[in-house]
Amino acid sequence: MPLYLKLKQKMKSIKIIILVLCMYSCSIKKQEVTVKSPKGHIEAKFQLLNGKPTVALFKNNVQILMPSSLGLKLKEVQETIFSIDSVVSKASNTTWEPVWDKHSKIVDDYKETTYWLKGGNGFVLGVVLRIYNDALAIRYEIPEQEGFKTFTIAEDLTSFVFTQDHTFWSANGERHNLGPLPLSEYPKKTKYTPTVLQLENNSYASILEAAIYNFANFNLAKGNEDFSLKCVMNASVGSTPAKTSWRVVLLGDKPGDLVESNTLVNLNPPCAIEDPSWIKPGKAVWDWRVWGYKTKDGYTYDLDTKSHKRLIDFAAENNIKYLLMDADWYGPEFSPDADPTSANSKINIEENMAYAKNKGVGIILYLNDVGAKKFGLERILKQFSDWGASGIKYGFMTTKEQKKVIYTRKVVELCAKYKLTVNFHDGPLPPSGDRRTWPNLVTREYGHSQADAKRSYYPETVVNQVFINMITGPLDMCNGWFGFEEAESRVRVFEKIPGTVAAEVAKLAVLFSGIHVIPDSPEEYNKKSDLFEFVKTLPDSFDELKIINGTIDEFVTVGRRKGDDWYIGSLTNRDSRVISIDLSFLKEGETYKATLFEDAPNSHFLNNQETYIITRKTVAKGDVLNVKLAPGGGHAIRLIKE
Repeated sequence: MPLYLKLKQKMKSIKIIILVLCMYSCSIKKQEVTVKSPKGHIEAKFQLLNGKPTVALFKNNVQILMPSSLGLKLKEVQETIFSIDSVVSKASNTTWEPVWDKHSKIVDDYKETTYWLKGGNGFVLGVVLRIYNDALAIRYEIPEQEGFKTFTIAEDLTSFVFTQDHTFWSANGERHNLGPLPLSEYPKKTKYTPTVLQLENNSYASILEAAIYNFANFNLAKGNEDFSLKCVMNASVGSTPAKTSWRVVLLGDKPGDLVESNTLVNLNPPCAIEDPSWIKPGKAVWDWRVWGYKTKDGYTYDLDTKSHKRLIDFAAENNIKYLLMDADWYGPEFSPDADPTSANSKINIEENMAYAKNKGVGIILYLNDVGAKKFGLERILKQFSDWGASGIKYGFMTTKEQKKVIYTRKVVELCAKYKLTVNFHDGPLPPSGDRRTWPNLVTREYGHSQADAKRSYYPETVVNQVFINMITGPLDMCNGWFGFEEAESRVRVFEKIPGTVAAEVAKLAVLFSGIHVIPDSPEEYNKKSDLFEFVKTLPDSFDELKIINGTIDEFVTVGRRKGDDWYIGSLTNRDSRVISIDLSFLKEGETYKATLFEDAPNSHFLNNQETYIITRKTVAKGDVLNVKLAPGGGHAIRLIKE
């Protein structure tokens, strides 16, 4: 390089250093520092108020959060007055490819500032603010420091003080989600994350958690200030150096923007599995809800090898990768004597595995917490792997708080060791983007899965779940019912299943999951083979997820792209409606063969549930499809580029 260019580059570097030092010096003096998103439209203002860290949040110059408290209360550290000791900033803009996810390519673009705070007692705490173009993420770091090796987090001091009494919704376990309610009526008792808020100008925000690995996850409760929420976490122990999970405020102009966001996965470390090529998303047939189904030729499905072979045959013929063998295959699931390393007398597990392997179908095995802990988790997983299992469904984990977080990680990591996927059910930790690090964590029941908890959900629940629960990640909601009539006569169906067959097909396109567990019998699917064609041809993974339209509690339309082709699902609550689907996202100059799987004119989620029509047409970019949804119904479209 010529000398003058070297000198010019050196002078430029010196100017940058002087500028940064000047900004840093001014910020330290004011005890206030501002960081902006890469596009500059989101701004977080960090400030020490009376020696306590706070953050205020703005979007497009509109204040979202008033100064809101930050920090941790540690058992070993007396309350202290902080000052800013140093500030470290960085930026990153990369693109990475997940093993599987909502999008096949993900941009990770952010700016980050760490504020190193020093208390009057000498205690040092790092407050990390990472700003994306759609989010503020907050993390705490406790570095190594003299005389301070171990600690106990007694309280999370993070709060979110909003400017108005916004409308909110919140996840609610295995029941219909909470809301819409005014923020002033937020429960004092903790609620699950995420909470979604409708802000001024009809924009949206969500509070949730990313990268839950070491400490107890937090829930949310009514805060101390007006229109505020606070993080509530159980006591957790740690040792230095330590990093917490991320507290995330996700922002969007529309509720669907929150669902499309990749921020949660971006806040997690890269894939920890050296060769994840064995991880294959897909659909699974399921013995649990089929149990007790009687065919016209007199056969009754049971939890036995003969029934499993019938399910495997159907899977092999219909582009379905897996059979899920659910509870009781190794004995009563809650019995302390039921050993998961041996099957019950009605099942020949080696014969099942060999038969499935010959047909090109994988088997997912259920594992209850009782058996896992009595007979040895790793011993069991090794046996599953030796048999040739593809994955596990883990149920009813009884471990609580921080121990639950650590044990969940143990399950996931041991499953990766033995090349097993994982599906957590029955009160799991919320998805936190951790599928980036451990892509064998393919789904979980984070919400009310259809017919679980011995209850059936109604159409508004699944519409609501898309805009709330699905923000966190993949959901196993067990959709795809085709035989509604007398379904509750089966052993593990306890109430009538509301819905329409067109809606059940649409749910498989609407809901994001690494494994779609479909609950009905082969005979019911074969009765409507033309409708099942949508399920059969639905790809196992996609390149893009797009929320085309929708409003929380009313209706939703979701598009999933694979290559040049699109699969679109629409759902409504209990109301019939006509919705417009604008196809402006299609490729310019191309035509597509459209197959529409629709409710019939007389369809209804409580009667005429199994009526449907199928129509075909040719469409192109810019066309608008006006489709009618029956009460509690749905609509699916397959678009294949010609």
